[in-house]
Amino acid sequence: MSLTQTVHVDLAERAYDIHIGPDLLPQVGAYVAPLGGRGHVCILTDATVAGLHLEALKAGLAQAGIGSDALILPPGEATKSWSALEQSVEWLLSQKVERGDVVIAFGGGVIGDLAGFAAAVLRRGVRFVQIPTSLLAQVDSSVGGKTGINSPHGKNLVGAFHQPSLVLADTALLGTLRPRDFLAGYGEVVKYGLLGDAAFFEWLEEQGPALAAGDMVARVQAVTRSCQMKADIVQRDETEQGDRALLNLGHTFCHALEAATGYSDRLLHGEGVAVGCALAFELSARMGLCSQEDPSRVRAHMRQMGMKVDMADIDGGLPDAEGLLALMAQDKKVLDGKLRFILARGIGDAFITSDVPSDAVLGVLQDALELKASRG
Repeated sequence: MSLTQTVHVDLAERAYDIHIGPDLLPQVGAYVAPLGGRGHVCILTDATVAGLHLEALKAGLAQAGIGSDALILPPGEATKSWSALEQSVEWLLSQKVERGDVVIAFGGGVIGDLAGFAAAVLRRGVRFVQIPTSLLAQVDSSVGGKTGINSPHGKNLVGAFHQPSLVLADTALLGTLRPRDFLAGYGEVVKYGLLGDAAFFEWLEEQGPALAAGDMVARVQAVTRSCQMKADIVQRDETEQGDRALLNLGHTFCHALEAATGYSDRLLHGEGVAVGCALAFELSARMGLCSQEDPSRVRAHMRQMGMKVDMADIDGGLPDAEGLLALMAQDKKVLDGKLRFILARGIGDAFITSDVPSDAVLGVLQDALELKASRG
């Protein structure tokens, strides 16, 4: 019995399918061949993914008579840069990529964002296929067409909306992730339950440990539900004029913490999302929007999973509360100079607001930093 699920992203002429399930890589040629092109694809990947899976991808393509070449980039957030973008675009041009060809993004969120942006600007837009290899990329960054790179001014400040032609989320590839990377991606999975599906969060409370331990049925179900929720939101609001901002639950705090830790291994993006979600629920409770039980329940599940939950779980020093608030002001979600927060009236009921007093945010940050200091 096939475990493969399909989620359709209905965006008129930019519509595409997300196929989710184990062992899709050997069948990749059958999925890519109908897209046409010259029977040759260019792959952008990183050294970690290439060492584990590149030969399998090339073999899967070759089965359908598709030739391939790959550019292997360094792993890590630093690759979402101007220099890596230039290297990627110039390499694709040297490969004589034409408008009708296909570029494959094969890796986690960094490679997906970079390769998608390179495809968006190359010849004013060539098609690309997302083959996400991390949990975070499978449930979040590979879906919805956001592409881009980081700037010294902040994350994802340079980019374009460019939808993929196809997403293949091979859940068997998740078995090669470090536990820390898997749990970082799980931070984005939890986010979906928190922002719009209380029943999904309840399911995660029960199934999360099995999912982390490798239960394939649970993994396929979690990735499928996450992708369906994202697809539903993207269909309503492709370029983030409204509802799509709900997907940024936890991210205003997260991006400030990522900047404070230098976009380094001290804090992975999904870990920042988890800490940010906990802080967003804490802020919501203090503003009387949801019960105090809600942030406690959010933290309890994350603790049960062995995730980073509080600023106290981040190694090394952090700026003071005012410094963190200043970093938040650099966030893309600033509108008319006002910080936009995604807050919650309860688990599964998030909303967007700019009506958040800065002293309430400072109070949450100060208490979190005091807890960190008390733990030494």
